[in-house]
Amino acid sequence: MSLKHDFIRLCSPYYLYNILLSVSYISLKRIPGVCNYLFSTDNCELDGRETEILFFLVIVVAIRTRKAGSMSMLSYLSSSFVYTKVANLILWISADYRMGIIYGIVFILGALLFPEPTYAGPDRVTYFRGVQGLDEELVRDTRVTWLVAFYTIWSPSCSTFAPIYAKLSNDYGLDTLKFGKVDIGRYPESGQKYNVSDSSMSKQLPTVVLFQGGKEVMRRPTLDSKGNVVKFIFSEENIKTVFGLNMLYEQCRSMPKLKNKPHKE
Repeated sequence: MSLKHDFIRLCSPYYLYNILLSVSYISLKRIPGVCNYLFSTDNCELDGRETEILFFLVIVVAIRTRKAGSMSMLSYLSSSFVYTKVANLILWISADYRMGIIYGIVFILGALLFPEPTYAGPDRVTYFRGVQGLDEELVRDTRVTWLVAFYTIWSPSCSTFAPIYAKLSNDYGLDTLKFGKVDIGRYPESGQKYNVSDSSMSKQLPTVVLFQGGKEVMRRPTLDSKGNVVKFIFSEENIKTVFGLNMLYEQCRSMPKLKNKPHKE
């Protein structure tokens, strides 16, 4: 996505609200008058303890966003919001537990009122309502190659990947090469069957699986011999390369046109 589009999305309530919460403590602590009133002090400077907390926050955010494979400005922001808000909560509680309680309430209300915006642009993606719908479609015509993303709406990594996946579906979607998605948060049985964890600590979100002939032939991320998730960065180029989308597209495009077959809803 372009930088201009990122700045437009940055003006949404979700980003504005979370940015304000993330800088609330350090901003109010540095404003004369406001600082004197809220903190009952004449010194509107950060002390050593506050500086240490903020420095530790910077290190944590840098490490976590790098592990998540975040690439864009919005990806870094979304990945860092939880840590910055928790750090602010600790600072407010340390300064005045009453202010900490107020901040905590605002923190929770913000999560309910301003969820992270999801991708709403054009795509050629089929959204399956559970494992039965997916399984039926995979065997309905085994000549069709399916690329299916297992995701949850609350995962920042899934939200970041959504526009990339939509673009790939528009660029490569054919009658014989189709793109699908399954929300395993809403349909957990799908995650259970295809071994994709939907826990809050899961490192398998999103998971993209390639099906050919109705059978799974490849997925990312994979698990190593010890059952640990092998890191995979879900960039457009990585998906194209690993799943060989250019070659798949040419192969599927050269297949005879499929005849429409009735199928169960």
